[in-house]
Amino acid sequence: MSHRPFPGRRAVLRGSLAASAALTLPTTLGAAPAFARSGRPRAPWGVQAGDVTANAGLVWVRSDRPARMIVETSATESFRRARSWRGSLLGPGTDFTGTTRLHGLPPGEQIHYRVLLADPDDPRRGGEPVTGTFRTAPARRRDGVRFLWSGDLAGQGWGINPDLGGYRIFDAMARLDPDFFLFSGDTVYADGPVAATAALPDGRVWRNVTTEEKSKVAETLAEFRGNFRYNLLDENLRRFNARVPSIVQWDDHEVRNNWYPGQRIADTDTRYTEKSVDVLAARARRAFGEYFPTPAPRPGAREGRMYRVLRQGPLLDVFVLDMRTYRNANSPGDRTVDPQGILGREQLDWLKGELARSRAVWKVIAADMPIGLVVPDTTEGRQHVEAVAQGDPGAPLGRELQIAELLRFVKHRRITGTVWLTADVHHTSAQHYRPERAAFGDFEPFWEFVSGPLNAGAFPASALDGTFGPERVWVKAPTASNVSPADGYQFFGEVDIDGDSGELTVRMREQDGTVLFTKTLRPGLVGQ
Repeated sequence: MSHRPFPGRRAVLRGSLAASAALTLPTTLGAAPAFARSGRPRAPWGVQAGDVTANAGLVWVRSDRPARMIVETSATESFRRARSWRGSLLGPGTDFTGTTRLHGLPPGEQIHYRVLLADPDDPRRGGEPVTGTFRTAPARRRDGVRFLWSGDLAGQGWGINPDLGGYRIFDAMARLDPDFFLFSGDTVYADGPVAATAALPDGRVWRNVTTEEKSKVAETLAEFRGNFRYNLLDENLRRFNARVPSIVQWDDHEVRNNWYPGQRIADTDTRYTEKSVDVLAARARRAFGEYFPTPAPRPGAREGRMYRVLRQGPLLDVFVLDMRTYRNANSPGDRTVDPQGILGREQLDWLKGELARSRAVWKVIAADMPIGLVVPDTTEGRQHVEAVAQGDPGAPLGRELQIAELLRFVKHRRITGTVWLTADVHHTSAQHYRPERAAFGDFEPFWEFVSGPLNAGAFPASALDGTFGPERVWVKAPTASNVSPADGYQFFGEVDIDGDSGELTVRMREQDGTVLFTKTLRPGLVGQ
């Protein structure tokens, strides 16, 4: 295996250790910033890097008071010959968060960075630097690429449990020293309050770290911000963020379960006084952009656009989809014409164009929902379709029509190396799609791999829809619903692309890193 032999990242990062008291002092990190002018700015929520490519990346921080963000980068931990990047002023308009874009970085190198927070009224007064590291994408094929993916964090009321050591899965992920982490949606559960305790079926008691914002469903901007801040109370996650850059997408629980644009919340749902999902989604989108290192909209782009492609060297392009913002209303999914679908026409055309332009050996399609797994929407008594598949194994209908169009395009343009990765369904599985088994057969075979949850309730395996001929090659899922993380069934996936052979190996892993299933795909081979 020819994955490039970069040195492992140091676990002792001053910013992470400075914030290590979060589980015992949750109110300190969860509270709004205090403005004691006699103190120096601090960043107890740690640092994050995101959307790292061969020569660019984003660095994020949150201050406990107004501050100027300054980022320094270096090839060494000593920060000799450091390069300085002047970031934005951090203030109440962004909840004291900020993201600084780095550019002109060397490809295929370990980058050490530290964030300095300076008093805006007296730049000489600065807080203790908070440090992190990441690797830029390689310029050479032989260097290889390794990354992880999963989703669904703090769902179904299962939050940070200090008795279990918090979100331990992130330590297992960090030990693999990946190039990046693909966070496949449901990054928070804004619609899922976290109580101090929860009873388990066998009589045990689950105990949660709690905050005011996590005590109810999120409606205000402050409450959405508090949901993103909640997860940063976990020291495992903060350590991981400082060591592994992320590519982040959203799904539904950043706003509300199974939401779609234009939706109105029924009067019977008394948890919500704000009934417009569009209003909630706008607030959630703002908080999402404040709390993750995600790019600002490009000039001329639709405001808040999340779908994008991340070039990771000659071996890999990652196509990050947004299957939530542009979808049509959830329905029975039986329409014979459905131009909007789950992606919207603009995003679908973008995806087709970028796939056709890609020269990478592998083209990972990061979807926040699965294709052939039936995900029903029973919200408020409906029997509608939440994802793509609607349970009828016949010809494509509803949102399946848009996926059929995409799969046909990939085949006829002779685009090779597409692999679909997703989360959402709270179990882990591998599906192989073949036209010989399908009602719609105008496509080339492909694989879809599902992982998650990270720390949420686990659920039984979803039913398959035969429209695109999926075969469930492997699955691990509980037989009961909403199994707590205390009883396992927490998962993440690994993708390892070998620089010499170009082979892509997927490993499905359990919470402690144990490998459960392995599949190796060969580049350019049709029908594997």
